[in-house]
Amino acid sequence: MKNSITKLKISPNVSIKEALKKLDEGAEKILFVCDKDGVLLGTLTDGDIRRRILETGSLREKITHCFNRSPVFVVKDDYTIATVKKLMLESKLAAIPAVDSRKRIVSVHFWKDIFEEESIVYKKIDIPVVIMAGGKGERLGPFTQILPKPLIPVGEKPIIEIIMDKFNQYGVTRFYFTLSYKGEMIRAYLESAKKKFKIDYIWEKELSGTAKSLQLVSSHLKETFIVTNCDIIVETDYGNLVKFHKEHRNILTVVGSIQHHEIPYGMIHFEKEGRIKKIQEKPELDLTVNTGLYVLSKKALSFIPPKKRFDMTDLLQILLKRKKPVGVYPVSQKSYIDIGQWEEYKKALETLQIPK
Repeated sequence: MKNSITKLKISPNVSIKEALKKLDEGAEKILFVCDKDGVLLGTLTDGDIRRRILETGSLREKITHCFNRSPVFVVKDDYTIATVKKLMLESKLAAIPAVDSRKRIVSVHFWKDIFEEESIVYKKIDIPVVIMAGGKGERLGPFTQILPKPLIPVGEKPIIEIIMDKFNQYGVTRFYFTLSYKGEMIRAYLESAKKKFKIDYIWEKELSGTAKSLQLVSSHLKETFIVTNCDIIVETDYGNLVKFHKEHRNILTVVGSIQHHEIPYGMIHFEKEGRIKKIQEKPELDLTVNTGLYVLSKKALSFIPPKKRFDMTDLLQILLKRKKPVGVYPVSQKSYIDIGQWEEYKKALETLQIPK
């Protein structure tokens, strides 16, 4: 227990970047901010970090500006499990620490232990999800010459079923699939899931682009809907994502993953005439990448031109050019899993702890 508590502790002097990495290391999605004597100062979640990043755009500042300074806790020998359970339900926290008289953490109670087999209560979102499943998956060839990309197994389920199950946790039952390459195989598999989901199929006679196919289903879509690629898993609170989109009145919201990449070489910065200014050894770059998961308002579809191949990235560009409200919803590096190519597929198995 002591070792697991240590992994959940973090100093208030670390950067947001380091805190994100530490959050990614564990499965609890919460950190306890403590001073040098181990005294509890507050808690930090990915939501706290997301709000601060959206305010400042900086990963370098310390977490002192964003952690919750009013943490929920119980005092050692002065509480019952019923008390912890009540606090968890009220605060929607995945973990609550028990502290001693000096407010030092002596143990941590986790939701999964307190509620045992009871599932987490997810905020329901009554909106449809469009899944882009028409591509050939050429980066995963020759595997996809036999099996379409959405049916690639990740453990005991194909990737498409994992994606649908995650949305279903938030009450989503209506799915629209854009199909083309080996579409009949995908449809045949999905027919077995129709008792659980309401599924419609949009057939593309020719690949016209990921955004273009949305026009084929536009009459069935609500004011707000989600679009996702068929080869990604994004671990985030979809209820908060939709809430963010609506509160910011975005016409389109992109889920962006904050990635950290170390360049394995010395980076040379030079000026005119080849004068070296400095050499930066093995710099780490922080990038926010497009995951392929979007929340859209239906009016965004009016910007898709007729009779022209048009992808989601094209739609993004035209909305930005027209100065329409387009936002980003940041998630951490390990919250985004891409199985679109072999190396990433292997990493996905490791992240999800599935034997290869």
